[in-house]
Amino acid sequence: MELKIPELALVMLIGASGSGKSTFAKKHFKNTEILTSDFCRAMVSDDENDQTSTEDAFNVLKYIAGIRLKRGLLTVIDATNVQPEARRDFISLAKEYHCLPVAIVLDLPERVLQDRNKNRTDRNFGPHVIPMQRSQLRRSLKYLGREGFRHIHILSSEEKVASVQGIQRDPLYNDLKHLSGPFDIIGDVHGCYEELVKLLQKLNYSFENRDYDLDNFGVKVWHPEGRIALFLGDLVDRGPKTPQVLKLVMSMVKDGSALCVPGNHDAKLMKKLKGSNAQLKHGLAESMEQLSLEAPEFIKKVIDFLDGLVSHYVLDGGNLVVAHAGLKEEMHGRGSGAVRTFCMYGETTGETDEFGLPVRYNWASDYKGKATVVYGHTPVPNPQWLNKTICIDTGCVFGGKLTAMRYPEKEVISVNAESTYFEPSRPLDYNPLTGLSFQQEYDDLLDIDDVRGKHIVETRLLGNITIREDNSIAALEVMSRFAINPKWLIYLPPTMSPSEASPRAGYLEHPAEALKYYASQGVETVVCEEKHMGSRAIVIVCKNENAVLKTFGVENEGIGVCYTRMGRAFFNDEQLEKEFLYRINKALDASEFWDKFNTEWVCLDCELMPWSVKAQALLKDQYASVGAASSAALPFVTDALQMAKTRGIATDSLLSEFVSKNEMSGQFVDSYRRYCWPVNSLDDYKLAPFHILATEGAEHMDKDHIWHMENIKSICETDARFFTVTPYKVVDLKNEEEVNEVTNWWNDLTESGGEGMVVKPLNFISTGQKGLIQPAIKCRGKEYLRIIYGPTYSAPENIRRLKERSVGGKRALALREFALGAEALERFVRKEPLRKVHECVFGILALESEAIDPRL
Repeated sequence: MELKIPELALVMLIGASGSGKSTFAKKHFKNTEILTSDFCRAMVSDDENDQTSTEDAFNVLKYIAGIRLKRGLLTVIDATNVQPEARRDFISLAKEYHCLPVAIVLDLPERVLQDRNKNRTDRNFGPHVIPMQRSQLRRSLKYLGREGFRHIHILSSEEKVASVQGIQRDPLYNDLKHLSGPFDIIGDVHGCYEELVKLLQKLNYSFENRDYDLDNFGVKVWHPEGRIALFLGDLVDRGPKTPQVLKLVMSMVKDGSALCVPGNHDAKLMKKLKGSNAQLKHGLAESMEQLSLEAPEFIKKVIDFLDGLVSHYVLDGGNLVVAHAGLKEEMHGRGSGAVRTFCMYGETTGETDEFGLPVRYNWASDYKGKATVVYGHTPVPNPQWLNKTICIDTGCVFGGKLTAMRYPEKEVISVNAESTYFEPSRPLDYNPLTGLSFQQEYDDLLDIDDVRGKHIVETRLLGNITIREDNSIAALEVMSRFAINPKWLIYLPPTMSPSEASPRAGYLEHPAEALKYYASQGVETVVCEEKHMGSRAIVIVCKNENAVLKTFGVENEGIGVCYTRMGRAFFNDEQLEKEFLYRINKALDASEFWDKFNTEWVCLDCELMPWSVKAQALLKDQYASVGAASSAALPFVTDALQMAKTRGIATDSLLSEFVSKNEMSGQFVDSYRRYCWPVNSLDDYKLAPFHILATEGAEHMDKDHIWHMENIKSICETDARFFTVTPYKVVDLKNEEEVNEVTNWWNDLTESGGEGMVVKPLNFISTGQKGLIQPAIKCRGKEYLRIIYGPTYSAPENIRRLKERSVGGKRALALREFALGAEALERFVRKEPLRKVHECVFGILALESEAIDPRL
């Protein structure tokens, strides 16, 4: 014999001492599933027979049981549980976590129990205990169902206990995780039969007439590609053809081409058809009148169909949840009266609005679950996403539209209502907060708890990335005090690792090491781009201010933003930034970018020159002061040493050292001066974009770097005075001639004062034998490195020491930041909540406080 229990349940073993509860539990359940009162007594008192510790022991047991049920794990309570008051708290616990309580009763004869307890050395109680426990058990057996147990198994003899060969765990009716679709999820129909047929036809469903019976109702509807229609309830009331809608949906469900969950109107109609005294309001009168023309046999079929609908479904491995009125995360896949009520009615605040309608609690604004939740119930003019939830009831019966969402495509398809069949109490397009989407309204307030403390960010490219608490504190400082409007912060670029130290004399970095790295990772083709002498800038430009509001939820801040790789505003002058963004916008217009990419916004990764504009303080306080001091002091030192030499003092060695330092000091000054030029107007700036990061509905990291370079070139050519086209070379790493050519190119660049070049694999995202590889490696010239490491870095003793540097930590950091940046863009493009985007952006800021040599 097998006992059947729900897959997720709180199982209570009930029986007097000696009935074999622990033996039964060990035989049929995992050790981790069993919570025993004896073990908990031992935990709190070191003695499982210490009855004085029972209250504390059960507090521990209930706490652990609650945690397990919260996590969706079957839990077994192994205690006597013969008194109703002993079971009451556990039944309440099951209700709190929306799990079904199950009773397995071991009701063995008193003689058997007494004999067993005589032989137990771990128990010492009088002979009166067993009769008392059996009496308590027998008195409460017939009331177990009334207490709240939904599954009750009574084993009244040793033979019956021994006959149990196993426990069959049945998935709940709502568990359809094995179905991955594709689905066509359809909002509230409300008797709008003509619109439903049109919508199904628009979704490419096929219709076929057949002989009428009470199973197929004369019609067969299916999708030639095997898609499944999924109805969100409220099939009935208010509309003109409720019976026809029911026949169509019932036929599809019977044939397996559709699923359906119940709505509140469906439940009310079912009760009325069963004979309840439901009031004929809110369209029920129309349904009853239409159904009065149908045969009694059909009415019975309708009652059975509506009565058998499951409150909600969990589909596609838990990634999709559908319910009429939506569902909070803690209720997904659970079974209780509270879950069913929420699925059909949602939750209200107890207040009424100006139209006399109940004010609904906006559960979706607090939703942070991983599953996409699709629901209806509350009519909206157009479907909108909020925290991975979407309402697709677009008020067809009120003259709006009947809407479906294709899953997994998440494409919304609608047909217009042919008429206004029922006047709504509240106008369908009523929205007191106009202009912003639901998500943008919600994103106005960000929760510090989402980012503070240690947390783990899940990324597509690199799995889980841990952000340490001490790093989070530094990032909070930047975000709260210095960052731009957070709604613009959809991406931060990663740090970039240099090449390994070069073995060549006089060189700290050389292209050979960068090229060798990619060849060792199996990369055949790389793109080498000139590294500009500027500052990294992320530029977001929109077609107009309406596009800004629509995409970013930002008002009165112009058509875009330009910010640094740390999320700070690039320009302090608002008027200058405005002119800067409009000039880019003009170039995008001229190059027909908006039409080509079918977008109203773009995010660009750029270099903005001159470097002196953003690094003025660094140049003045650090580089210029070093240059001025050395230029002033070193000539005097060399002159003094030269005079000493003429007087016969042995200063040759010291003189040679300071002559060399003087020369290197001059080279240092020349190096940083190349990065400076006067800026009096916008015409003195140069912008060099090198990545088209994202546009509407697409992030472009799936394109190779040639694609990026060529598409950017067409923008730059419209305004050559303002834009700089980045020179680049494509190199086949197996072609020695091309390798030599790009090395010579780098030599020419750096010897003429250029910074160097960036080497990238052809594909934006590339993997090697061990997974994700470096997205880019910088190879800097000798004179640029003088700025980074100081005037005398090239002295033999210094460069020898610098060549011992390790780039391992820098490369690990670069990979994590790259994965987080890519994840942030992907989430923004998928229209995920801003907090999910910021989880990644904030992670990059936090990682920037890692103890990595900033000169690398």
